[in-house]
Amino acid sequence: MLTNDIKDGGGCRTVPANGEAAARTATSRPAEHPSRDEAEQSEGVEEKEQGKQSIWKRAYTTLTWTPPNCRWDPDKPPQFSMSMNVLFAFAAGFTVANLYYNHPILNLLAIDFGVRYEQVAQIPTVMQAGYAAGLLFLCPLGDLLPRRPFVCGLVGFTATLWLGLCLTSDLGTFTAISFIVAVTTVTPQLMLPLVGDLAPPSRRAAALSIVVSGLMLGVLVARVLSGTISNFVTWRAVYWMAFAIQYIIFVLLWLFMPDYPATNPGMNYFRILLDIVKMLFRHPVLVQACLAGLFCSAPFTSFWTTLTFLLADDPYNYSSLTIGLFGLIGIAGMLISPIYARTVTDRFVPHFSVLFGLACSLLGICLGTYTGTFTVAGPVLQALLMDFGNQTAQIANRSSIYSVEPKRRNGVNTAFMVATFCGQLIGTAAGNHIYAAAGWVGSGSASVGFISAAILVIVARGPWEEKWVGWRGGWSMIKKDKDSADGKTADKAMHGPNVPRDEEVGVGANEKVLQEVAAEQGHESPLRSENGSEENSKEDGIEEKKV
Repeated sequence: MLTNDIKDGGGCRTVPANGEAAARTATSRPAEHPSRDEAEQSEGVEEKEQGKQSIWKRAYTTLTWTPPNCRWDPDKPPQFSMSMNVLFAFAAGFTVANLYYNHPILNLLAIDFGVRYEQVAQIPTVMQAGYAAGLLFLCPLGDLLPRRPFVCGLVGFTATLWLGLCLTSDLGTFTAISFIVAVTTVTPQLMLPLVGDLAPPSRRAAALSIVVSGLMLGVLVARVLSGTISNFVTWRAVYWMAFAIQYIIFVLLWLFMPDYPATNPGMNYFRILLDIVKMLFRHPVLVQACLAGLFCSAPFTSFWTTLTFLLADDPYNYSSLTIGLFGLIGIAGMLISPIYARTVTDRFVPHFSVLFGLACSLLGICLGTYTGTFTVAGPVLQALLMDFGNQTAQIANRSSIYSVEPKRRNGVNTAFMVATFCGQLIGTAAGNHIYAAAGWVGSGSASVGFISAAILVIVARGPWEEKWVGWRGGWSMIKKDKDSADGKTADKAMHGPNVPRDEEVGVGANEKVLQEVAAEQGHESPLRSENGSEENSKEDGIEEKKV
């Protein structure tokens, strides 16, 4: 090894030469401390990360905090009052309206974005696809998560993201955001099963009818508002209005929506999706309702899609504003439906109301189809009777299927809504195609076929039949138990055949079911209040059941 002798005072020492010396010196030198600037920069990054975490933590804490008037108390369950019913209907209607604001203004969107009509026509299709994805993947979480923070979170997220639709000037960005907000617009389908949980069985149909009326009303009001506002000001005013309404809904739900325990805490998400498929093999009444919903919803979307072509052409030549206001006719039928549900649906088995609703729809479609080409009275009567009949049948179907599995109501609702959504897609596609080939009479005749198929599905299985086909059990349409939702025994309607009956109504009627769910999965009882209630629950005598 090469070395250099260096004199140092009275002696000399040997050191490595050239690079070897530098290498050894570097390895023997202790690690240098970072500079002051680097330390300050590192501290600043850490503070920013902590700030971000604290912002998210504060947002989560605010979202999950429950006002005292909304907190769950197993000894005093919340009463599902009329004001709460109206709030749910308002929230459902103006949330689902997000999907339909763009329908009357597609021509204005094409002009503003500088594209062809064919390109902006993709927006409604993309939003329907997003809504379908939300139905399939988000709605089952309603059985897994507490619905109050889940619903409020989705509404808040949708409202915040909606701001992008108000500001963007790029069609691609507008379409992408439209898809995402459509996915999270499924909150009405999370609220409907909650109505089934909160409302007493004896008035469940009436409570559901009010919310479903709000839901269907939102579809029509969205078109009317959008067409009217955009006729006088810019189309962006419609989206700014929707942005404000979404935040109003968020605040109202956060202040007044009652808390309710998760019915299946800890259950595997993929197991929930698989269980939805299994339900269709276990419950004939669910399959019957899904098929009837599919065939019943197809004429609805076919009518409202092709009606624009009929009224804009000879002999009517109506303006877009007049065509938009035509949707007000359907509102009358929807306002009648809750009255019918309260006076008739709650007294008879759901089977009766489904058949009656389908008969009204069939009558309206026949009148509108075969007289609509020479008098506007035909489409007017069709809109009135078909909307009333469609809603009546849907309410009755929901009332019957919510009784099959009280622990899986969101899964049951998901199966029903996916079938209904498929019917809407079929109706839109078939209506446009047949109208182009055979005109108004041709598309209307197809709707007659759809409704006839729905009637055959209902007639094939009676109200007391336990198997897939037949009328075993009798032909009576009167409820055997007026306090139950499906007209059968209240025990079976609320809890299933093997669950003991709880004499309380409303939320209290499901109390034992919720306790059993927690016991089956080895979790703490979901009936205990979120706000430090383990000790209070023990004092109140609420204990876990073991199965």
